[in-house]
Amino acid sequence: MFSLAIVGAGQFAGAFARLWRLHPGVGDIFATDLLPDRAAKLVVDHDLAGTLPSYDAVLESNVDAVAIFTQRWTHGPLVAQALRAGKHVYSAVPMAVTEQEIADIIDGVRATGLTYMMGETSHYNPATVHARNQLAAGAFGRLFYAEGDYVHDMDLGFYSAYQYSGGDNWKATASYPPMMYPTHSIGGILGAWQTYATSVSAIGVVDERGDGVFDRDVSMFGNDFSNATGLFEVAGGGSFRTNEFRRVGYPSHIRESRFRFFGTEGSLEQLATVSLWQDKEGVTDITDHLKPSTGVDPDDPSLAHVAPALRDAFTSGSAPVHDRSRLPKEFATAGNGHEGSHHFLADDFVTAVNTGTLPPVNAWTAARYTLPGIVAHQSALKGGVRLDIPDFGDPDAR
Repeated sequence: MFSLAIVGAGQFAGAFARLWRLHPGVGDIFATDLLPDRAAKLVVDHDLAGTLPSYDAVLESNVDAVAIFTQRWTHGPLVAQALRAGKHVYSAVPMAVTEQEIADIIDGVRATGLTYMMGETSHYNPATVHARNQLAAGAFGRLFYAEGDYVHDMDLGFYSAYQYSGGDNWKATASYPPMMYPTHSIGGILGAWQTYATSVSAIGVVDERGDGVFDRDVSMFGNDFSNATGLFEVAGGGSFRTNEFRRVGYPSHIRESRFRFFGTEGSLEQLATVSLWQDKEGVTDITDHLKPSTGVDPDDPSLAHVAPALRDAFTSGSAPVHDRSRLPKEFATAGNGHEGSHHFLADDFVTAVNTGTLPPVNAWTAARYTLPGIVAHQSALKGGVRLDIPDFGDPDAR
């Protein structure tokens, strides 16, 4: 059993605070936020052990682990600092925003032997789980191509989310480059396909709405791309394509990440409401096998910090394809989300810390989910020139 400090009491924190509060492998849980009232509310809402006044205070305390739910471009330095301070780390996505920040995290894990896990939801997406199972069974034959889309329109939740986290200057942060937030598309592909990206050519679409979001003169990232597409080469032969769309006529609240896999003997396609397995004989509708249950009530207290427009992502249950047998019984009636991923994310981190084993989305895997998008954005800025993607290798054995 270990103690934990939640860093950043924003919209994701409540869902995971509740799960870790229920988990028998976690002891005292504390919270901190740059806005102290938010940390205090999280403590009250979820009966946590108390607040800590700052991140420095967290690192100076005797808590064993930190869970970082801060702004997406801040994760890399905060994670590296926590590892140096002797803390296990769970981090929301993305892992980092530069190759050097990723290298620093891997070096920190290697030097300390501590646990690092990135909380990538698409690793547990029902289509990814099914593709992983089918690949292991040989049903694809040779897998040679895949597609992953993160199609989350700004109008469907992101405006309110950035206003909540960004304050008066929210438009400057809402322009975050789509390919710099790549793990909800890449993670679902590579979570099934045991390979990694070696090169990419990407194209960005300049935004035209004119509301100050994705405006280079406003953006703290100098970004005016609202949509981007990348074509990646993979080790061992083959390719995958990802779309990161923030202006798109698509029901993001129904399914924001979706995937396709094509092999020499079989293929899998997931759309907003339909999922199909196909081979040379015909088509099998597997929609029900990959469809999560209704899950938690949208008015559940665990969603107190979540903007109403984003609550659909936090209210799904598990799908039949998910093997829940290893989850703690305390999760049986607990809120879940993002197509059944939250329970597995929470439990995998606890298991890794308490057993000293590598979590599924460890530092090396997280690098393979994150760095391709960083390089893809660089390619888009260069008009689609093909760029090599560095690789940090396979995980160190434990």
